[in-house]
Amino acid sequence: MFYHNINPILLKLGPIEIRYYGLIYALGFVITYFFLIKLSKERQIDLKKEDLIDLIFYLIIGVVAGARLFYVLFYNLPYFIENPLIVFAVWQGGLSFHGALVGAALIAAWFCKKHKIKFYQLADMIVIPAALALMLGRIANFINGELVGRITNVPWCVNFEGYEGCRHPSQLYESFKNLVIFAILWTIKDKKINNKKLPDGFLFWLFVMLYSTFRFIIEFWRAPDSQLGFIIFGLTMGQLLCLAMFVVGAIFMIKIFKK
Repeated sequence: MFYHNINPILLKLGPIEIRYYGLIYALGFVITYFFLIKLSKERQIDLKKEDLIDLIFYLIIGVVAGARLFYVLFYNLPYFIENPLIVFAVWQGGLSFHGALVGAALIAAWFCKKHKIKFYQLADMIVIPAALALMLGRIANFINGELVGRITNVPWCVNFEGYEGCRHPSQLYESFKNLVIFAILWTIKDKKINNKKLPDGFLFWLFVMLYSTFRFIIEFWRAPDSQLGFIIFGLTMGQLLCLAMFVVGAIFMIKIFKK
């Protein structure tokens, strides 16, 4: 049993707070930038460092906007209808990965059109460091003591402040899940099928399918959102979105191989 008493604030200078959460997310985007430099050179994609800096900047906007929009629409719409200004208070929490993925994909599509690059070429590169950044992000959730797991009596359970009972550290389960996804993508990125390189889009849709599958399973140990609870057949909103995500991924994966 572990008692969670981690202070989420690393440093406080007057009214200014430097939190682990923000630093970790910033580190995730920095990691993504350097990975994209390396991968674009390996794959001979003509992107300058300045272009990649622009891409990261717009990805941040797309990820936050998409994540917030999905949370508002799917997780707590009645509350935000009554309190519309709270929609913009993203620092209070309330972001959805599924929306972040959609936002990032839209930004990537716009960027590709602007720089005359194939979408799948860029998407296949982005998902590799994205998995690593997501791993760090879930560690940030654990430090914040949020998105906790369900009550359990396993020896490694955690007592989170403000929550009843000892709970699964589901944030760490998800962090490990993202590390596994990164390892798989990194291992197979240069593999060949029948002496041919992997088709464009394979890594992107594999990421979608792996994430949705692992996340669906881990949700059985994660506490459902208090305002929603279980939606249908004992499944959470996160699991329902993952089911939809997997189906879309499978359809596009089949289309890629049919070509």
